[in-house]
Amino acid sequence: MYRHLALFRRSWPRLLELAYWPLLQMLVWGFVTAYLAGVQQNLASVAAGTLLGGVLLWEVALRAQMGFSISFLEEVWSRNLGQLLVAPLRPRELLAALMAMSVLRMLAGVLPAALLAFLLYGFDLFAMGPMLVAFVAALLVMGWAVALGVTAMVLRHGAGAEALAWSVLMGLTPFSAVFYPVAVLPDWIRPIALALPAAHVFEGMRAALLHGRVAWAELGWAFGLDAFWLSLAVAAFLWQFRRAREQGALLSIGE
Repeated sequence: MYRHLALFRRSWPRLLELAYWPLLQMLVWGFVTAYLAGVQQNLASVAAGTLLGGVLLWEVALRAQMGFSISFLEEVWSRNLGQLLVAPLRPRELLAALMAMSVLRMLAGVLPAALLAFLLYGFDLFAMGPMLVAFVAALLVMGWAVALGVTAMVLRHGAGAEALAWSVLMGLTPFSAVFYPVAVLPDWIRPIALALPAAHVFEGMRAALLHGRVAWAELGWAFGLDAFWLSLAVAAFLWQFRRAREQGALLSIGE
């Protein structure tokens, strides 16, 4: 963690990159919200709640996943993975550090975007109160699960799998019900959506913003699915890590 924090301290472009995409997303969807509010006044609160809230919370999952994956890939690109593993660093400690870095990267990206949403569009993400903590935690864990799957693929397939760090979670966006309810999806897609923690988080977000109620069932499903997918992802990562170590592949990844 100190190594990565030292890099950020000495490189302002790295810090700028963390906030760039969340801010750009907020600008684009904020303009969409403003347009919808101008077309039909009674859509203003609905658009602000579902679109802006969806953008900000989905960035939590995206930044968590990419923060974890890219922190790992930077060790690969700099040929530092072997140096780390020479040290008395256990795999679970490596995972804990990558998760902590993903939280810091996520906060550096999402908090400026949340501030921009409040200043330009009057949308207060923190108006959801304590439920926001639950939503963020559930999406963080989902991001970690996807990132662990990506890093396991990198350990298995090397540089050929690195592009998955930018594409896997984005590919789940249509099934995650970020901007619309699960009910609008075709019948054959709904089981896929309901198997993702994000779909339950965003159903709970809409219940909180539009109806002022806590969707306890949705939160329960979100955390239950998080536990299931994270357990599978950790097992896959540790298995691939052990195989890569036995085959001597840890020092040649990325070459």
